[in-house]
Amino acid sequence: MATGAAPAFLPYLDYDQIRDNPKVVIGFSDITALLLGVYAQTGLTTFHGPHGLTAWRADQVEPLRQILMQGEQLTYTNPLLGADQDRLMRDQGRIQTITSGRASGRLIGGNLSVISGIVGSPYMPDPTGAILFLEDIGEAPYRIDRMLTQFKLAGVLDGLAGFVFGQCTRCGPGETYASLTLEEILQDHIQPLGIPAWSGAWIGHVEPLWTLPIGGMVAMDATTGTIQMLEPAVV
Repeated sequence: MATGAAPAFLPYLDYDQIRDNPKVVIGFSDITALLLGVYAQTGLTTFHGPHGLTAWRADQVEPLRQILMQGEQLTYTNPLLGADQDRLMRDQGRIQTITSGRASGRLIGGNLSVISGIVGSPYMPDPTGAILFLEDIGEAPYRIDRMLTQFKLAGVLDGLAGFVFGQCTRCGPGETYASLTLEEILQDHIQPLGIPAWSGAWIGHVEPLWTLPIGGMVAMDATTGTIQMLEPAVV
């Protein structure tokens, strides 16, 4: 799971200076707080993607280079997992449509447990009309249920254009209690919204990491499981 300490520094940043001196801000997991805080306060696009502790493999570096250095607009799809991959990996990369359809909007999101720490604060971007993506690690299903309930009660899910859930690594139920499955939890919270939604996106504590533009305009297809950039992320 994310540490939850990341949002503590947000009030101490000089957002006027950041806005006047734009730089590439990129990372994932705990860095979600910085990515969303900077976007909410400045309107600058930030990036959910590889950071300094990531293995800089070619299939991560090349998309990052295309987006950040060449201004290209990419379409993201789950990697093809070959027959040599074990069953767990094949299941991990499987797309599950919650509600079919297509949608477009500004992309916001990141680590679920970190975002839950900034809900209701000025560092949470306005979710109205947005495509929200979420991922996590080391969280039991009942905790995912609790955080999505918090999102619902806080109005975060109201007015979304679309929803994408990525990978939840090591998020199985504990051994001493029963639990709804993650799939059932997502169905309960997201399907009633009636918006295009899918889960199983290759987003989270997995590799290769996608470089996703926070605040960028994207289109999503919940049937095919794709996210398409609609504009360059850098100018």
